[in-house]
Amino acid sequence: MVIVGQHRTLSEFATSAWSGHDQLDGLDAVIMAIAKGSYKVSQKIRAATLADVLGVTGETNVHGEMVQRLDAASSDIFVDILRQCGHVAVIGCEEIEEPVIVGDDPQHAFMVLMDPLDGSSNIDVAVSIGSIFGIWRRSDNDRVTDASLLRPGNEQVAAAYIVYGSSTVLVVATRNSVQGFTLDPESGVFVLTHPDINIPMECPYYSTNEGNFKALNETSRRAVKNLRAAYSQRYVGSLVADFHRNLLKGGIFLYPADRNYPEGKLRLMYEANPLGFVAEQAGGAASTGKQRILDILPEHLHQRTPLILGNRDVVEQTASLIKGG
Repeated sequence: MVIVGQHRTLSEFATSAWSGHDQLDGLDAVIMAIAKGSYKVSQKIRAATLADVLGVTGETNVHGEMVQRLDAASSDIFVDILRQCGHVAVIGCEEIEEPVIVGDDPQHAFMVLMDPLDGSSNIDVAVSIGSIFGIWRRSDNDRVTDASLLRPGNEQVAAAYIVYGSSTVLVVATRNSVQGFTLDPESGVFVLTHPDINIPMECPYYSTNEGNFKALNETSRRAVKNLRAAYSQRYVGSLVADFHRNLLKGGIFLYPADRNYPEGKLRLMYEANPLGFVAEQAGGAASTGKQRILDILPEHLHQRTPLILGNRDVVEQTASLIKGG
């Protein structure tokens, strides 16, 4: 059934909501490009086995991880579409060592950092996966270099993520606004289905990899034990899927530093900053356990970090325990 006529489309929302805002001028083209790319990725995911795009390529990415075929395909799709939209100056990607510089013209106003397909370990078993995007405004008249992307998360003007699950959902955040759009698979159009998202006051869930418990330090173990005693565990193993559930239902996600990843496992620029921005605009919080995620001054594009995000009060309490408070 085509549902577009019953709902406001993403295009209609973007045209009205962001017009007249200098910092967001041209953002509609960037978000529409992301939406177009996500439609193509969702089609590949749903036909993955038939299209022979499951499994690994045999290559490793910059993080030393095996590259899934869908990782590579998704990266190519989003890079191509963002380059063509006419408003992106440079693209940084988790799967690519060096950023893709598009141009310095005045209309190339935005810088995009992305994880094109989050949850690679779940690709072959048909569990929800996603895509994540952080969007910064380029400084006027600055020549674009690799260093141009090393900006803190608090300077983002927008962030977005997509969940590929029982439905394909695109969530877009700008300052004080988080909106959710669902893909109508017949028309290929995203329609507004989750307006003005705010994290519920109640926090019923915690999401963490309990298999890492023995690798945590004592204060992090204490924090996890505290969550166990208070909340029910829900853990998919795809960051986007876990975060999306907690955003809509209430909850906290945490991946602290451990013996295997003393600097943290998740990527600051491609995962933590964008989702941290979304969390904050929805009334939540994002922390490393020691500081606000969005205040970190990045040293390199592929930097890792611990991550705690979700309901503000529970994030703050958990961070206090991890710090030894």
